[in-house]
Amino acid sequence: MKYAIILCVLFLFLASAVTLHAQESCDASLETDSYVRYMPSADREQAPGEVGLIESGSKYTYKFKVADKMPVELAIGGEYIGIDENVNVPLPAHLTCVALDLDTYLPTPYDDIYLGIGVSPSFYGEDWDYESSAFRIPVRSYLVYQPSEELTWLAGVAVYPDFDNEVWPILGVIYKPDEQWYFNLTPKRPSISYKLSERFTLFVEGGLTNSEFEVERNNVEGVVLKYKEMHLGSGVKFDLNDYVQTSLSLGGAFNRQLKYRDERGKVNIENGLYAEFRLQTKF
Repeated sequence: MKYAIILCVLFLFLASAVTLHAQESCDASLETDSYVRYMPSADREQAPGEVGLIESGSKYTYKFKVADKMPVELAIGGEYIGIDENVNVPLPAHLTCVALDLDTYLPTPYDDIYLGIGVSPSFYGEDWDYESSAFRIPVRSYLVYQPSEELTWLAGVAVYPDFDNEVWPILGVIYKPDEQWYFNLTPKRPSISYKLSERFTLFVEGGLTNSEFEVERNNVEGVVLKYKEMHLGSGVKFDLNDYVQTSLSLGGAFNRQLKYRDERGKVNIENGLYAEFRLQTKF
């Protein structure tokens, strides 16, 4: 727990250190994003037993500009994965993560190309009392090409030190042809949305989780459990006002697996359904 507190204190220190810069900019904002995703019990593939999952998380992001020029995003967030199972592989009851994100965009010699850089000091474990060995520092670097206000391209690489798969590509495109359609085909939460009215928006959304957590197995600490899943669904967003937005979506969860990195235990979960509720605010 002390390490998670350190991240929180670091976030508050950094936020207070840059507030003087942000106060002079009308672009400064505070955003929150919280969600709960429920996946009811599904059979284990080619073995007896069932596994049910519930994921939840919250992220608080402070956006501002240094000297009214360089965009900076400072965020802190946590995630929780609850595991309800009756299989013969020892699994923890839950998995947790807490992370501090710092992202910025630097100019290049070309007016329509920017360099995005991000770092995310994080702890991955099975409870909120983290050991120092659960600490990781993922980093990412990518180019942002914006030939027009409607179109943005992304290309780069993300590096996850001490993970089984350490390098992942970053490829994506954001396209807004008009006031109704919005295509956000980027790695974190690819989506396509259509604005029905001032209050309601229909959307199709996907997601990918591929994380590793340090857990205890049979009284042995420091064992790494890999969790991956993919989901795709659709739903509706409702703008309560200019500051609060909620959404509800339903869909399918695929390619789900809980696997120990030392190959001493693996649970593949059959495809199933999910339901997600999300609440976002912006001030």
